[in-house]
Amino acid sequence: MQLIVVALYYLSQQQRGGFSVNRNQKTDLVNTLHNTFDGSASVVIVHCVGLTVAESTDLRTKMRDENCNFKVTKNRIARIALKNTKYQHMESMFSGPTAIGSSKDPVMAAKVLVDFAKKNEKLVIIGGGLEDKPLSKTDVEALAKLPSLNDLRGKLVGLIQAPATKLLRVMIEPATQVLRTISQKSKQ
Repeated sequence: MQLIVVALYYLSQQQRGGFSVNRNQKTDLVNTLHNTFDGSASVVIVHCVGLTVAESTDLRTKMRDENCNFKVTKNRIARIALKNTKYQHMESMFSGPTAIGSSKDPVMAAKVLVDFAKKNEKLVIIGGGLEDKPLSKTDVEALAKLPSLNDLRGKLVGLIQAPATKLLRVMIEPATQVLRTISQKSKQ
């Protein structure tokens, strides 16, 4: 009996257009999404139709591992959240089954999503934004080919350390040569 009541409740909700979210919940969603836009160096917009739960979980795990965010959004709420952010120019990209990838690293969200889209045709890159600049699909793909901030930091540290190491080697080499010469003379 209880199962029938629950089933009837769900059917009545579907007939009315789905489950409603009250005004406070919508305001919270808009504020959360607005903060996501404000705190991100880059945002990538994708369409994801037909992703299985396993595929979606895999994508979310990959995004999380790279310190990126991935959110499936309602287009209307996303458009409202875009107002007064550096990503206002992306409003027209929000149509269809939309999701947002974002990151404080300008490259990582694009890198993870483009890599995933290459392996899974159910995820389609639409475009994005880098700070206040709009990005087309090809721009996002080009951005994904760039090294991440962590890679650049590693290369910079290597470049800074390399001259110091070379300088130390040059400074030590004459003393080493003198010691070798003295050692050879003493053996004779």
